[in-house]
Amino acid sequence: MGTSSGFSRYVAVPAHSAQDQPVSSSRSLLDVIRDLDGASTELVERNKTIFFPGDPAERVYLIRRGAVRLSRVYESGEEITVALLRENSLFGVLSLLTGHRSDRFYHAVAFTRVEMVTAPAGSVRAAIEADTAVGLRLLQGLSSRILQTETMIETLTHRDMSSRLVSFLLVLCRDFGVPDQLGITIDLRLSHQAIAEAIGSTRVTITRLLGDLRQSGLVQIDRKKITVLDPIALAKRFS
Repeated sequence: MGTSSGFSRYVAVPAHSAQDQPVSSSRSLLDVIRDLDGASTELVERNKTIFFPGDPAERVYLIRRGAVRLSRVYESGEEITVALLRENSLFGVLSLLTGHRSDRFYHAVAFTRVEMVTAPAGSVRAAIEADTAVGLRLLQGLSSRILQTETMIETLTHRDMSSRLVSFLLVLCRDFGVPDQLGITIDLRLSHQAIAEAIGSTRVTITRLLGDLRQSGLVQIDRKKITVLDPIALAKRFS
């Protein structure tokens, strides 16, 4: 992909032959992707596009640090989030599933500053054919991605925006939460606009709803970091 897509390549990972390196039980999915022919490390700044719908599906991506938002863009212009992917999440695998060159189905955007390892789809397919353990590792990564998508879809099924926001915050606590003395702090800097875009709302609405949660003593916000003070109480409030 060209530089116009928001990439800044800063590490060129030496090419290795996946056929010469059988996958052992101790090797992680990161190790597998990083050792493929043509693999490299990419850095994408926050809010930059990784790929657009319709782009050729030529590479597979694994998040090393940060979060990536996957969304569907409809003919009406509406954009709906289908997954918010965390570290060690695999995405961009459509070409592997179809068995031939495909176009991207989703819009992938760096929700935070993202570091990821990418590899050509052809190298991934060759590695799977040479070693079935590679396919198993990829299937495990893809299964995790599917679960994240299902969770996000469940969040967006709430018609009431208050319930949708609460569900989203609980998902973020699970995937990005860090327990501390106050409760669970979501380890992402989240603007009201970013939250609104993720759950199909408006910045004004999110500001009002977060203000209500803060006044109720359920959340605390400090420099765009949200701490859920009592996740159980938060879940019960809108159950």
